[in-house]
Amino acid sequence: MSYSYLFKYIIIGDTGVGKSCLLLQFTDKRFQPVHDLTIGVEFGARMINIDGKQIKLQIWDTAGQESFRSITRSYYRGAAGALLVYDITRRETFEHLTSWLEDARQHSSANMVIMLIGNKSDLEAKREVTAEEGLSFAKEHALVFMETSAKTAANVEEAFINTAKEIYQKIQDGIFDVTNEANGIKLGPQYQTGGPSRPGAIDSGKPPGQGGCC
Repeated sequence: MSYSYLFKYIIIGDTGVGKSCLLLQFTDKRFQPVHDLTIGVEFGARMINIDGKQIKLQIWDTAGQESFRSITRSYYRGAAGALLVYDITRRETFEHLTSWLEDARQHSSANMVIMLIGNKSDLEAKREVTAEEGLSFAKEHALVFMETSAKTAANVEEAFINTAKEIYQKIQDGIFDVTNEANGIKLGPQYQTGGPSRPGAIDSGKPPGQGGCC
């Protein structure tokens, strides 16, 4: 299906916070209670509609283990949006957010939209991090904030789509240069002006540094 824009996302956060489950819920509308730990990076994609325009989201789900952090860093470059995820039932995953955020801002575009997500909101009885704490952290660091449940699908659509809306608004405001694919945004095929290096070139789907993708 043709699209007006392609936005590249990265999902980051500690291991076990539900990053892969969020991606699966968004792309396939299903929950997998037992999920193998992500090794390196997994990939998903979905079309959405914003302001009457078809937008393709290309989403890279990264491993949370420290041993994969160097791999994860290479995916920050060329991402227009990031979902920074913690588990509301595990305070240590919230306490590690600062480290993840420092990594993201050091290795990504200054204009990247970051959505802070407190996942597993269905486990209210086991909550260790309040919604107020999450909101306070988001305000302090100029992030968008939302609590989600990959299990019940609560706010999962909204998390991905609201991030896209923020990116789209930055395009409208002239903050994102859509002719520079290093920003994680591609113009759709209908804007193609010839030559694979032009903004309208068809996306190869390959990860950063492997040709065709920033």
